[in-house]
Amino acid sequence: MAKKISKVLLALLFLILLVLGAYVGYLYIAYDRLPDKQKLTIEQESDAHLKADISYRAMTYNIGYGSYPSSYSFFMDGGKKSRADSKASVEKNLRGVVETTEKIDPSLAFYQEVDEDGDRSHHVNEVNWLRNYLLGYNSLYGQNYDSPYLFYPFNQPIGKAKSGLITMSKAEMTDAERYSLPIETNYNKFLDLDRAFTTTKIPVEGSNDLIAINVHLSAYTKDKSVQEAQLSKLFNYMEDHYKKGNYVIVGGDFNHDVLGNSPEVFGTSKKRESWNQPFPKEDLPKGFEIPVDGLAKAKIPSSRKLDAPYDKETAKVTLIDGFIVSDNVSVEKVQVEDNEFKYSDHQPVYLDFKLKK
Repeated sequence: MAKKISKVLLALLFLILLVLGAYVGYLYIAYDRLPDKQKLTIEQESDAHLKADISYRAMTYNIGYGSYPSSYSFFMDGGKKSRADSKASVEKNLRGVVETTEKIDPSLAFYQEVDEDGDRSHHVNEVNWLRNYLLGYNSLYGQNYDSPYLFYPFNQPIGKAKSGLITMSKAEMTDAERYSLPIETNYNKFLDLDRAFTTTKIPVEGSNDLIAINVHLSAYTKDKSVQEAQLSKLFNYMEDHYKKGNYVIVGGDFNHDVLGNSPEVFGTSKKRESWNQPFPKEDLPKGFEIPVDGLAKAKIPSSRKLDAPYDKETAKVTLIDGFIVSDNVSVEKVQVEDNEFKYSDHQPVYLDFKLKK
């Protein structure tokens, strides 16, 4: 009898190992990164041009693939959930994103974590949603995530997803491209995005172009060399176009503390997450800055940790979203829109600016 039980247990162990081996093989076979310097398609609705010395507004908003209302907690942050509560919840959050955008009324908008299709977001095509409900904008979409099916966590696998970055502009956009960013090459690559930034030229009447760059840097990597390499590639691109006489605005989720002292400003733990390290402003190319005037005084965070549902008194918050601008862009105001994280684990940041003559 004991021998039979041992044989059954060995057979089960062999079967489990076989299934795990097959799954790991599937992950490696299915994994693929998009090529660098990929041309992107622009959907044009307007042929308006920007003008120098006129006030415009830019906005950046990580919408958390429509899955993170204020009641949500996420397993990778120490919370409980991995997927959106329901399709209706995703659509409700997207309506909130649209209403918030309409309230801010940006001329130029950068969105991150926009799912084209995903188990985690109940297969709502958020790219089409933004394009269909935000009228009068030209738009481009660049993919930065195409994950095979992830059986983790086991109680509710996050599944398969395809996601990316959307840039929307009320002015004409041309020459859109996607540039791959370095990521870890070990098993962590399955949990990270296919990191990238997208770029487009926006013509300015009687002047050079505005280069609009949308970026979402790595969050959970503990390899500082990867973070440094991502910033280096982004900085080199910015500097190259600035030297050509162009205006440059980068909007995005930097996964770095743009204030540099967010724990002190927001009264949170001084123990920093991998995605809340101080932004290395000293490494910015000459002629560039991160506008932060008034943000520390306002004390409105742009991101929260998803270890628990949002509670204003206890939430671990920071400011990791914003802009990098060249010095031929005059900054008039920068502000975080406070909606108490109703629609995402991020809040939009907007920038009022003029292009210098």
